[in-house]
Amino acid sequence: MASTSAPSPMEALSIVIPAYNEASRIGPTLQRITEYGRDRFKEFEILVVNDGSSDKTTEVAESYANAANQLRVLQNPGNRGKGYSVRAGALAAKYPYVLLSDADLSTPIEELEILATEANLDTIVIASRGMQESRLEIRQAWYREQMGKIFNGIVQLLLLPGIHDSQCGFKLFGRNVVDRIFPLMHTEGFAFDVELLARTLRAGFRVVELPVRWRNDEGTRVNAIKDSMVMLKDVLAVWWKLR
Repeated sequence: MASTSAPSPMEALSIVIPAYNEASRIGPTLQRITEYGRDRFKEFEILVVNDGSSDKTTEVAESYANAANQLRVLQNPGNRGKGYSVRAGALAAKYPYVLLSDADLSTPIEELEILATEANLDTIVIASRGMQESRLEIRQAWYREQMGKIFNGIVQLLLLPGIHDSQCGFKLFGRNVVDRIFPLMHTEGFAFDVELLARTLRAGFRVVELPVRWRNDEGTRVNAIKDSMVMLKDVLAVWWKLR
């Protein structure tokens, strides 16, 4: 598929942050992204997608609203999952590029400059913890790393050969990918990345994987056992749908 010209992501960018019970972490993240955005982007917006939180995630996020209207808080109808949240945020975004970021900024916002080097409207550029050049400043517990490697091996075998890390929560989407692929998405949980990347490749768009700097946050919401089993089930469902 031919590339389509567009402004750089550093000129006009929407940043989607899915959030479930992130009242303790979302504030510093929004402050850091806002300060960075004012220095680096010509235009930007932040969309916090509250996934049915039971804490004060919405109140904390809305406290960062400003006269420039650079922050919006979207509300899911209850706790629907990360995939549902990312889809809702991406489809509501108004700029040519959409960045997905975790609420804990495990991948620093500055790493966007690496992803931006490969960006165009027909591409997803994904941050990777699994490449030889990736810089893991704080690693996960050994058992989480091993489970992640097993999961990635299954994903590569079934759907995404050559992709070292489908699950890092830092991805840059071109507008054509958003408009074409996100309305087709069904996976609402953590395995949504796998469906997204598989559908993107099958539609003829590019997926580019780049190594980034990453720091594990012990406050992760992913349960190593329960969520891994659900993710595996979802991956098998995606494989069956796309066969």
